[in-house]
Amino acid sequence: MSEALDRAGPVREGEALDVEAVHAWLLGHLPDLEGRPEVTQYAGGASNWTYRLRYPHHDLVLRRPPAGTKAKSAHDMGREVRVQRALAPVFPFVPAIVGHCEDEGVLGTEFYVMRRVEGLIPRKHMPVDLEPAQARALCEAFVDRLVDLHAIEVEGTDLAALGKGEGYTRRQIEGWTRRYAKARTWNVLPLRRVTRWLAEHTPPDSRICLVHGDYRLDNLVLDPADPTRILAVLDWEMATLGDPLMDLGNSLAYWTQADDDRFALSIRRQPTHLPGMMTRQEVIDRYLERSGLGPRDLTFHQVYGVFRLAVIVQQIYYRYHHRQTRNPAFARFWMLTNYLGWRCGRLIAGR
Repeated sequence: MSEALDRAGPVREGEALDVEAVHAWLLGHLPDLEGRPEVTQYAGGASNWTYRLRYPHHDLVLRRPPAGTKAKSAHDMGREVRVQRALAPVFPFVPAIVGHCEDEGVLGTEFYVMRRVEGLIPRKHMPVDLEPAQARALCEAFVDRLVDLHAIEVEGTDLAALGKGEGYTRRQIEGWTRRYAKARTWNVLPLRRVTRWLAEHTPPDSRICLVHGDYRLDNLVLDPADPTRILAVLDWEMATLGDPLMDLGNSLAYWTQADDDRFALSIRRQPTHLPGMMTRQEVIDRYLERSGLGPRDLTFHQVYGVFRLAVIVQQIYYRYHHRQTRNPAFARFWMLTNYLGWRCGRLIAGR
């Protein structure tokens, strides 16, 4: 089982940490550190860069923004730290925070360090074999934890200051439309039909609650002894107060099912195509039932989720296009942007 545990790899070219600076800063939070850490990097890194710092008696994870241009509200390390600290007493699925560094003189940017939660992360390939019944149980746990998150009472807590209240859904559509226009390069479609449709079909908020903003299977850590059990939820940088159905729409955008087209299957980053895994409609049905929101049409929320993903992909490609990152994995992201725009059109057309 040990070989299936989530591990980091070599640090990518151009993304090395100043180990001495980090170590000196960490001594102020963990005085018993011994030696220098073994530093490796997690393969994702499309948004924030994430490193493992392995000491003899401490296993830590450092997160920092990427180099280059970043969206004004994105990569907010302080927000991510505040959310996790506020959630810890009421949602036992967040890693323990070691410290947050706002002094950009240490690494040239702010960053934070948390305890590593050892376990399995279901990325493109499931790290262990699952029977269909286990795959189904994992999907149920995935949905149920999202329902639990959306049910947290935020009034009277530090979480209450995260959002702007009513009007979240419309602000999201307007904001992501602006971001796409700003990040567009010559080789991607304008997607005017999609943005116009979203603007014309924006519903009122269903309600306002805490939303994760990037809730996916590959942002979960699973128990190696029982891979249907969730130990931790990662990547809280986009958490805010918003509409829970918009959060669900974000999750569905990543949910590739077995009967999707070949391109979708080729770019999937979660093992949601495996036998026993729920379809997107089954995820919707369970969420609506468990949350008490009742049956309703979520076409708008699915189109929004796919469009938002297209914007995120395009923002990453924009950095590569302008040579602000060297990661070769981003070289063809413009093709993915166009594909996701096509998928939005299919959803709008009811296909």
